[in-house]
Amino acid sequence: MEIIQGILTRRSIRKYTPQEITKEQIYEVVKAGMYAPSAQNQQPWHFIIIDNRELLNKMSDIHPYAKMLREAKWAIVVCGDEQLELSKGYWVVDCSAATQNILLAAHGLGLGAVWLGLHPREERKNAIKNLFQLPGNIQPLSLISIGYSNEEKEQPERFKKERIHHNQW
Repeated sequence: MEIIQGILTRRSIRKYTPQEITKEQIYEVVKAGMYAPSAQNQQPWHFIIIDNRELLNKMSDIHPYAKMLREAKWAIVVCGDEQLELSKGYWVVDCSAATQNILLAAHGLGLGAVWLGLHPREERKNAIKNLFQLPGNIQPLSLISIGYSNEEKEQPERFKKERIHHNQW
């Protein structure tokens, strides 16, 4: 898939088929996440990949908008490591870039995925920290649900020329 076309056609997918996804496919999308840009190239991320049905169901109970995890074959929790960042607070930006790369890679492989926000919701973050027994320096940013899409979504028009400013406001 051509890059611009992939960016423009990626949609948030919340309904999945029962088709299996391989571990190789999941590692491929996580690898794409690791190639995201990061402040001072610190790459302060860690990824928890989940295919355990009990854990997927528990996470769907933790997050109020994650019911699709009951159908998903995999999920990925993108976490920032505060000990790996040189510029404090940039783990959020860095892990957001990694999350977007994962979403685009999933789309490029013909998979459906959706970004479920954890940060800055402390109740969601704390529940994930407890579920996975995360060390104190590890902060969960996002939860990504992944499966083969069982829905079709149109490409909306999002280009708004009036929001482009050239050399001045």
